[in-house]
Amino acid sequence: MTASTTEARSLKAAIVPVTPFQQNCTLLWDEASKKGAVIDPGGDLDDLRKAIGELGVEIEKILLTHGHIDHAGGAADLRDALGVPVEGPHPADKFLLHNLIRQGEAYGIPARPVTPDRWLEEGETVDVAGHVFEILHCPGHSPGSVVMVNHPHRLILMGDVLFRGSIGRTDFPYGDHEALIAAITGKLLPLADDYTFICGHGPASTIGEERRTNPFLPR
Repeated sequence: MTASTTEARSLKAAIVPVTPFQQNCTLLWDEASKKGAVIDPGGDLDDLRKAIGELGVEIEKILLTHGHIDHAGGAADLRDALGVPVEGPHPADKFLLHNLIRQGEAYGIPARPVTPDRWLEEGETVDVAGHVFEILHCPGHSPGSVVMVNHPHRLILMGDVLFRGSIGRTDFPYGDHEALIAAITGKLLPLADDYTFICGHGPASTIGEERRTNPFLPR
């Protein structure tokens, strides 16, 4: 298990790469209370639970940015193990979450279907141990992809919408490149340059860095 930790005042995040896709499952918690959430538990739950124990975090909920196997494949089992609710993504990804067994069979990743305890809509918020994240519905990579933005800490949980130097894939039957670019340019790029984001794969970046250098974004 490999984990890296970053700090933004009293909000901390540890990244645990999971599944053969090396998806950035994120443990996010308040340093004072040690309460937090797991974002996108795609699999490798033994590694995730080991990291949770080592960090001493009390997990209160599971958050999903979208319904792909490497992000949601372990959500049902982790919910059962921890006894916590699942929140997200947008209901447009219901078909992906209900089809996780077939997704898993295609990639050799065990999975169970999951129905969130709460779907997330544009403009709603989620609370992680007192830290509020605004929900932005950013379709394109998947119809129900959501991005979660904490304004006080200028921290974004990006999922697979925007990456360092790249953007989410849209070559699925349900992918929509134009919708993805519209969501990025209309909802994410208006944020200030110093907003840091944790994406679903690869290193973190900032809105300013991607605005200046990302070759997939319009100039």
